Amino acid sequence: MNPRYEYRALLACDIAGSAGRGQQRLQEIRGVLRSALSGACGVADLDLREFAYTDTGDGCRLVAPAGLPKARLLLPLLPELSERIREHNRHAVPGTQLRVRAAVHAGEVRLDPEGTVSGTPFETLARLLDSAPLRNAALAGPDGTPVAAVLSQHVYEETVGHGYEGLESGAFTAAEVRVKEYAAPAWLWYPGSPVGPRGDAGTVDAGAGESGSGEPPAEPGARTVEQRVQATGNGTVFAVGRGDQHIRYNDWS
Repeated sequence: MNPRYEYRALLACDIAGSAGRGQQRLQEIRGVLRSALSGACGVADLDLREFAYTDTGDGCRLVAPAGLPKARLLLPLLPELSERIREHNRHAVPGTQLRVRAAVHAGEVRLDPEGTVSGTPFETLARLLDSAPLRNAALAGPDGTPVAAVLSQHVYEETVGHGYEGLESGAFTAAEVRVKEYAAPAWLWYPGSPVGPRGDAGTVDAGAGESGSGEPPAEPGARTVEQRVQATGNGTVFAVGRGDQHIRYNDWS
């Protein structure tokens, strides 16, 4: 049998700061990620067993079933995953708390007869996941961000740009991704960011990395778009407005 090529949506997750915890702690937090992702998929009416799942050691890579709309990997999956990680962190013993970086992309991948999946879309996915803006977003706030996500320009245009319900443009902030030879615009989402409740979380500096004290970067110039994220049951409503706003935000902590 010859390989075939199919257009698929892709999601990659990486546990930030996983190194140096020891084998036992690493196995524990890997299990937490898998459990949280499975639960979030359930809320999003997705079956994790239908995805091609690859364990990457300190994270995972998912290839969505053929025909699954890209927007299904965003809402309510990402907010639900974030809440589950946050809830775990509230009760976790030292060394088992975690922050997760996520990247979403899509493209034509190669499916070999033996079941392996490959192709250039995975290169883009890896660059997004390793980008400085995403690493910096994961550090936002005094305790870090439960889940920080980055969307490729392609995914953003074909989900948010197409007006999918609940995916407002003000729920994402633009960033420039530069990793090795890869350079492209992308879009960030994370609770507590400029696209979430204003407060202690700060903003993203696209040029910063994950090193340093972990304090949020300084606020850049004023933005014209403000947005709030309000948890409602198992999902999330993204509300957007322009100009000055006087809003009482929900507490994500």
